[in-house]
Amino acid sequence: MIVGILKEIKAEEYRVSMTPAGVEQLVARGHHVLVEKNAGSGSEFADALYLQAGATVIEDAARIYGQADLVMRVKEPLAQEYGLIHEDQILFTFFHFAASEELTRAMMARKAVCIAYETVTDSAGRLPLLTPMSEVAGRMAAQEAAKYLEHSQGGRGLLMGGVPGVAPATVVVLGGGTVGTEAARIACGLGAMVYLLDTNLGRLRFLAGTMPKNCVPLMSSPATIRELITRADAVIGAVLIPGAKAPKLITREMLGSMKRGAVLVDVAIDQGGCFETSRPTTHNDPVFEVDGILHYCVANMPGAVPLTSTQALTNATLPYILTLAEKGWRQAAMDDPGIGQGINMAGAMVTHFGVARAFDLPFTPLESILALK
Repeated sequence: MIVGILKEIKAEEYRVSMTPAGVEQLVARGHHVLVEKNAGSGSEFADALYLQAGATVIEDAARIYGQADLVMRVKEPLAQEYGLIHEDQILFTFFHFAASEELTRAMMARKAVCIAYETVTDSAGRLPLLTPMSEVAGRMAAQEAAKYLEHSQGGRGLLMGGVPGVAPATVVVLGGGTVGTEAARIACGLGAMVYLLDTNLGRLRFLAGTMPKNCVPLMSSPATIRELITRADAVIGAVLIPGAKAPKLITREMLGSMKRGAVLVDVAIDQGGCFETSRPTTHNDPVFEVDGILHYCVANMPGAVPLTSTQALTNATLPYILTLAEKGWRQAAMDDPGIGQGINMAGAMVTHFGVARAFDLPFTPLESILALK
């Protein structure tokens, strides 16, 4: 199979979808890999390294779209690329369709096979391709909260961990999955008082036995959130419903009960955000203020640490890419239901219920498409 690796064009996105080491393994299995010129430069992987790994370096994205059977990238295609995508071409990336009706309808029109990293599952129902980026984003979320609590950044002028005789910051983390757990762990390590909320009692029991003593796992409810945010110096939104829009857990009205200069970090912004007042921002312009509350809503947080992120992403995605390249998407989905869960769209049909529901589109079970051939 011909596999294409594109250079990212989203603002301030420096990751690349595969390292030269990953390319070497694809080439060794007999696949032809096309890498767009300078695709890896933001992650410190020069074109020469891809050439040494056996890839062909191509000058522009249009030629890769025109030749590749499977196209890889980190972030979703942008509008200027829509016309380059052809029918039945496999696109493998973070799509987050539920956050963009424009992207969803554009991919339906192109009749591509869209496999979303964020909805691929493993045999235990976990999200193995989302997990490494969630680990990065969670750890960064606590760092960014600490940074923007500084007065010079617009925050309350508070040191996350305090000092002897002075209380530390209070941090509320909404969601006890990978992002929330990593955010809470780093905030605890900085010395904050952390409240980690989730709706799964079994998960809360696990967290109670494994998290540091300055982390208090609590059952989440609207009443608990309303009470805790009045005390919070920082709130980290880490709620995920795979493939669907994030729920709005903090409304604009609720901001009025919070401390002035408190910080909201919305890691769920890729799925629409879990704060009503959130809107996507960039690394170059990461924060904005609403009613005295600072919002950090960068939509590609791991892009700030591309060397770490690219290596972690390749470690997770490479086995799936090898499977898709060797079997094709249909056989791969039939052999591994987890890959099937990642297929959000095939042809013009939406095959992920969360995406269909987000925009009131017809839902077609993947099984019915696989049965056609």
